[in-house]
Amino acid sequence: MNFKEYQKKSRVTAGYPNKDNNFIYPTLGLVGEAGEVADKVKKHIRDDDIKTPGELSDAQKIELMKELGDVLWYISQLTSELGGNLEEVAQMNIDKLYSRMERNKIGGSGDNR
Repeated sequence: MNFKEYQKKSRVTAGYPNKDNNFIYPTLGLVGEAGEVADKVKKHIRDDDIKTPGELSDAQKIELMKELGDVLWYISQLTSELGGNLEEVAQMNIDKLYSRMERNKIGGSGDNR
C-alpha cells in the first residue's frame, strides 16, 4: 500500500467532530498516540530491562507497530485537514533531511538549519 491509498482508506474511518474543518482533534490524537508508543517503550525498559529493539519479543514488536499505526492514522487525518497528502509530507521531509545532510547540518537543533 502506498501513502495515497492509505490516506484515502483511512479517511473513510475518520468519524470525529467537525471532520474536514477540525485540525485540533487529530493533533491531540497524534500526541496521545505518540505518548502511548513512548509509554510502551518506557514499560519495556522498566519492567523487562529492554534497551534495544533486538531484545523485544515478536509480540512486543507487533504491539509497538500497532501503536505506530495509530500514530500514522492521526498523521494522515491531520494532513487531510490541512489539505495536503502524505506523499507530499514524506517528500518534503526527505528533501529537508537530505538538504541538511548535504550541508552537514543533520545534528543540532532548529527547524531551518
